[in-house]
Amino acid sequence: MRITRISIFTVLTALAGYGIADACTNLIAGKKATTDGSVMITYAADSHGLYGDLSHTPAAKHAPGEMRKVVEWDTNKPLGEIPQVPETYNVVGNMNEFQVAIGETTWGGHEELWDTTGNAIIDYGSLIQIALERSKTAREAIKVMTDLVEEYGYASEGESFSIADKDEVWVMDMIGKGAEKGAVWIAVRIPDDAISGHANEPRIRQVNLKDKDNVMYSKDMISFARKKGYFNGKDEDFSFADAYSVHDAATRRGCDARVWSYFRRFQPETDKYYAWCAYESDEPMPLYVIPERKVSLAEMQESMRDHYEGTPFEMTSDIGAGPNHVPYRWRPMEFEVDGNKYCMERAIGTQQTGWSFVSQSRDWLPDPIGGVFWFGTDDTNTSVYMPFYCSLTEVPKQLEKGDINTFSMDSNFWMNNWVANQAYNRYDLMIPDIRKVQGALETGFQESRPEKEQELLAMYESGDMESLLNAVNSEAAQLAQNSTDSYRDLAIYLLVKFMDGNMKKTNEDGTFQITEYGIPAYPSFPGYDQKYYENIVKETGDHFLLR
Repeated sequence: MRITRISIFTVLTALAGYGIADACTNLIAGKKATTDGSVMITYAADSHGLYGDLSHTPAAKHAPGEMRKVVEWDTNKPLGEIPQVPETYNVVGNMNEFQVAIGETTWGGHEELWDTTGNAIIDYGSLIQIALERSKTAREAIKVMTDLVEEYGYASEGESFSIADKDEVWVMDMIGKGAEKGAVWIAVRIPDDAISGHANEPRIRQVNLKDKDNVMYSKDMISFARKKGYFNGKDEDFSFADAYSVHDAATRRGCDARVWSYFRRFQPETDKYYAWCAYESDEPMPLYVIPERKVSLAEMQESMRDHYEGTPFEMTSDIGAGPNHVPYRWRPMEFEVDGNKYCMERAIGTQQTGWSFVSQSRDWLPDPIGGVFWFGTDDTNTSVYMPFYCSLTEVPKQLEKGDINTFSMDSNFWMNNWVANQAYNRYDLMIPDIRKVQGALETGFQESRPEKEQELLAMYESGDMESLLNAVNSEAAQLAQNSTDSYRDLAIYLLVKFMDGNMKKTNEDGTFQITEYGIPAYPSFPGYDQKYYENIVKETGDHFLLR
């Protein structure tokens, strides 16, 4: 039977303007694959309509018969209600008080499997939030999520989830059943010494279905695929990714290539999977690889800023980068010339990110201190990752809810956008100044963790939880203000330094030069790179020739 083909670009177009499902990226590292032994996952919530705020749901007790409203993440549309459980847990962003963290990426899949019953009320975002409210481990989260869609129906498209706790991390692929209630799904535990990732593509192929400790799946996963005509082989040859989605040139290059670029940083042997991403080979990239060296927190954050540097997909040297070598391409991602379709690269670091995180779940510390939610707003490449503990109960004012139509000088999201959007025009000139401020802030946050955590640990061991929570909330407010104020100053500095296409002369410390007579030094004129001038001549011939 012929299966429906749907490219990631079709998905992006269909979802444009509707929340965080547009095109996200998750990177993963098991606890034996990291330098400090923490389990780490990342998530970039990429959407052209998403505001970057830090969500928070406090822990609560609930009375018998109390109901919980379900609201679709992407549209804010009320979907229905489900019975509340007696107790729910504190949730900061995508991490709860027991160090469980969940991320996602949307991949669409066969359109006929999107819910057509009209009765499904659990969307992918609600799955994440409800699981965090109700789970103490990753395995519990998987059970909560799969039980919910079985009972109440699944109201989203194909989705991949990263689900981590302080001991292990899982990847789960899920898609609905069209006219039938529920979803088909499979979850695989990533080995402790491995790294993994997914980026708008289902990634689970052939696995040992008898390995009950490391593989879970819906009872009708294979039989449903047979019934729909997606698979007709032996059970042991079943591939969820290939049965429930199609991996064409657009999805491989626009999606899997992001994971490949992460893999190759830590395992050079994965360079060979460039051929899969470039649609030159049908040997798929594996779900996970064993890295040649361990991954640090700083490297995980850096990986979220990837623009395919050092690969054939790098974005700063072709004509699309312009004279300032900009590693960004505006939407749409496909264009046509002379009847042929072409693509723009889609890197991990992208302009439409609303917010992102790198989570650390650490088994050697008590939960209120062990879970660190490194959170940043706007573009991963230019934003600052701020450390918030999973015991946080008060969201800093700079990270409170806002919207993309209302500018605010006190908003972390808007200050990051102010910086980033200046850099998009003159990237190679501005990024060194941005890196100085960004690097100083993040290095300071990372280097201060050991001392801060010793203080918090002393409070925890003495049983003084009130002081611990006050310290967690107080530090969060301070560093959010510091980050926001620093980027406001940076945005103003960039505006002054690069106004009118010029570049002000600066001293070694970055201050602007003053002449011996006390006035600003005359600016320099950086102009354009040689390739830009050559392309002008190629395009216009002798039009600008001085005879």
